[in-house]
Amino acid sequence: MPKFSANLSMMFTEYPFLARFDAARACGFDAVEFLFPYAHSADEIGVAVQKNDLQISVFNLPPGDWESGDRGLAALSDRTAFRASIAQALPYAKATGAKRLHIMAGLATPDAGAEATYIDNIRFAADQFAAAGLELLIEPINPRDMPGYFLSTTDQALALMARIDHPAVRLQFDIYHHQITRGDVIKSLLEHFSQIGHIQIASVPERQEPDRGELNYQAVFAHLDHLGYDGWLGCEYRPHGKTEDGLTWLPSPG
Repeated sequence: MPKFSANLSMMFTEYPFLARFDAARACGFDAVEFLFPYAHSADEIGVAVQKNDLQISVFNLPPGDWESGDRGLAALSDRTAFRASIAQALPYAKATGAKRLHIMAGLATPDAGAEATYIDNIRFAADQFAAAGLELLIEPINPRDMPGYFLSTTDQALALMARIDHPAVRLQFDIYHHQITRGDVIKSLLEHFSQIGHIQIASVPERQEPDRGELNYQAVFAHLDHLGYDGWLGCEYRPHGKTEDGLTWLPSPG
């Protein structure tokens, strides 16, 4: 049976951020993930993880100035800011025991210049991550949710991974984004399984609980069991109502 990780940037938002770790554990989650922990110190996040005996499935590097519209730095030309984001994130990985970090690409036209910058930056970061025992994840984000984002499809991500050619770089396969841009989820999981480092779920089209919308997640979960996926499934969705009330979709353990 798949293992589920609660995304604390979208779930349990009825609580202050540090209290969401307690809420996730109280609802039976053994792992959590989140977008950006940097409003709190690495020690504060580490304490919240440790006291609840949680694992961290993934979190993102700093994306630049999110409130001003930044959506990552890897495809942008400011290498100093990008490298500073790596240095800022690594202490959080150490404090929480996280093994995978996601690097956002940023808003950029995927032309030759942006591609070259992205490849160089990801290779540099992958070397830093590998030295720290971490995997680097890249994730396509559909253009409906994030117009202008550099990395928008699974095929584009796989082509860039082939050019980056680094063993620490893996695909973050967000089923919600993939369904919107391409579909054919079950076949795609089979074809690209060896390159996937983390999987995220949400209903389509509303990005809510996975028992809503157009996808048959029970079939997807059975397929992942058949493939032998033993990683976390990140619940990166916006609850339809109170988070706890929407958790009836979770399979019963055992």
